[in-house]
Amino acid sequence: MRSFLILIATALTLAACQQQPANPEVMASEAPPASARNVILLVGDGMGLSQVSAAQFYQENTPNFERFPVVGLIKTSASDALITDSAAGATAFASGVKTYNGAIGVDQDSLSVPTLVELLSKDGMSTGVIATSSITHATPAAFYAHAPSRRMAEYIADQLPGSEVDFFAGGGLQFFSARSDGKNVIETLNEQGFAVDTLSIDNPLNGDKLGYLLADDGMPTILDGRGDFLPKATTKALDHLSGNTEGFFLVIEGSQIDWGGHGNDADYLISELLDFDKTIGQVLDFAEKDGNTLVVVTADHETGGFTLSANGNNYNEIAPTFSTGGHSATMIPVFAYGPGAEDFGGIYPNNDIFAKVISALGKE
Repeated sequence: MRSFLILIATALTLAACQQQPANPEVMASEAPPASARNVILLVGDGMGLSQVSAAQFYQENTPNFERFPVVGLIKTSASDALITDSAAGATAFASGVKTYNGAIGVDQDSLSVPTLVELLSKDGMSTGVIATSSITHATPAAFYAHAPSRRMAEYIADQLPGSEVDFFAGGGLQFFSARSDGKNVIETLNEQGFAVDTLSIDNPLNGDKLGYLLADDGMPTILDGRGDFLPKATTKALDHLSGNTEGFFLVIEGSQIDWGGHGNDADYLISELLDFDKTIGQVLDFAEKDGNTLVVVTADHETGGFTLSANGNNYNEIAPTFSTGGHSATMIPVFAYGPGAEDFGGIYPNNDIFAKVISALGKE
């Protein structure tokens, strides 16, 4: 019996040895990185689960949302209200605090709180912000500015030249060059090292800091001919930011999904949603090729109480409906891909996004 046990033990040991990789160093080099070098956060303003679901029914190709291996849910209430606005929602993402509706980069006591752009730039990372709204609008502003009210657009614009943002693209030109106080903040941007274009996203720019201000306020809608602004701006941002070996943090907002919801305009909403999905695909292609990039897609809140309703008793035809012209309190989906994506599953408050991004970058 003893000899038999020895033979069994020897056989198991040999089998285990045969299962070891022939070259452990090669296997280690192929293992995914422990943390991400880059993070791209895409925010579909006003995008709830029904808005995401619309991508299944209103385009021929499989939605890029379906490429994500990890899906979670966030609870979105503000510190002063059950239903959040974009300012409080974006500040939760950008600074990790619950705050009041209307707050930009400040806590519920109106005290400034550091943003991801500010914190990550101190570690040498490059940063960028893109929006189809004004670049001073609630969501983009919350990542680089501090203001007690989102309505202080000129005050927010004043903070962009001295910010740590390295690339921006969106609308809002009037808050920089046609102001109530007569200041020309475009000149200030130039003085702070920004090359700025106000004509077309197709125009090349050179410099360490680049900016595109292409509409007086929000960008045109997709239905009115905006074209590929969002994908093109994303390409320019990735080209500009990805040269930094310390990594980059980029925020991309599909701002006008929200506006379609407020207007109870299904065609407007869906066209903006599909443009956003196209941009998601572009970002995922970059991340898959790069291998060191975390991609997170979510929304600040849902707008419109949007529903993919049946057309009467016809269950084979969709007739979108709305229940409100404002926001709703529904939980919001989170999609994640890349290093650290596994931490974005589950149900949690929206301000946890901040901590999860920090953790994914290995900067705890």
